[in-house]
Amino acid sequence: MHGLINRSIQHFLCKTYGAALWQAVAEAASVPAEGFEAMLPYDDALTFAMLDAAAGRLNKPRAALLEDCGAFLVSLEPVRRLLRFGGVDYADFLASLNELPARGRMALPELDLPSLTVTAEPDGQLLLRVQGQVPGWGLVLAGLLRAVADDYGALALIDRVPLDDEQDLVTVHLLDESHASGRRFDLALPVAS
Repeated sequence: MHGLINRSIQHFLCKTYGAALWQAVAEAASVPAEGFEAMLPYDDALTFAMLDAAAGRLNKPRAALLEDCGAFLVSLEPVRRLLRFGGVDYADFLASLNELPARGRMALPELDLPSLTVTAEPDGQLLLRVQGQVPGWGLVLAGLLRAVADDYGALALIDRVPLDDEQDLVTVHLLDESHASGRRFDLALPVAS
């Protein structure tokens, strides 16, 4: 697993649950207490040990933890900006999801993101096939899509259906594009004075 992914999970656990939880998780999973180097590769088993240790200490299923981690990613401004370049509204963003892995690789070429295939159904529902080499990507995407819907102010029903170890189907039913006020977003970064 890429160090940036492990570091993101570490950051999520520290910011959401505190440094004491991270220390306990790091010790249980045999991760160095200082955590991960963002640009180094790590064995996938270490990532899963970390997730299992966190899930056990929080008495939370790994699936719920991965969804929460996906939602947390949207709170990070660089990730939010990368996502919001996908469209002026949530419907545009959803239509651009096929491009998301390529946008991620533009920022970090060695990052192994899952492939995404978007299909629009006649009933207005969107089907997102998520295929990655490690399980859990569909859960992360489901949490991320929920948080992005909130960011845009849209109301959507989002569900994840596991297909096998490497594939998930995430369904998105957009109920109301303008359900609430979305968070402010400008293409240009604020200028520091």
